[in-house]
Amino acid sequence: MEFFAIANVRTDPATLQACLNIDSLPRYCGAIDKVIEQQGDRGVIYCLWGQFSVHREAIKGGVRFSLTSCPNALAWTVTTGYPPASDRAVIHCTINRTEHEPELVESIESFVSDWRHGLERHIGSALRHGDKKQ
Repeated sequence: MEFFAIANVRTDPATLQACLNIDSLPRYCGAIDKVIEQQGDRGVIYCLWGQFSVHREAIKGGVRFSLTSCPNALAWTVTTGYPPASDRAVIHCTINRTEHEPELVESIESFVSDWRHGLERHIGSALRHGDKKQ
């Protein structure tokens, strides 16, 4: 299944890659309660679904995170510069199922929405206060 959100912020891949790391996950997503452990681009987080190992990758256009111990193989990207909104930050989340229980689907939709709000609050506020990319 796929889930999308578009954050109303203008940014660039380098900013996303600089700001979005394992330690900053709770800042940008309210569904991620805390970082339990972090070593470079790998760590352990506690989120709305429980405790999971997480991996971060810098990718073309931004970053990808994956919950490597998740039975649904949940992964998400935060990118810019490409459709469906090449001038905004796009959150794209996937699981390895074509359908799932409504409660899990709703929680993933909430997770993606939390990312949108967090990016608008933190990346967006930085842009509104003098960033020339706006």
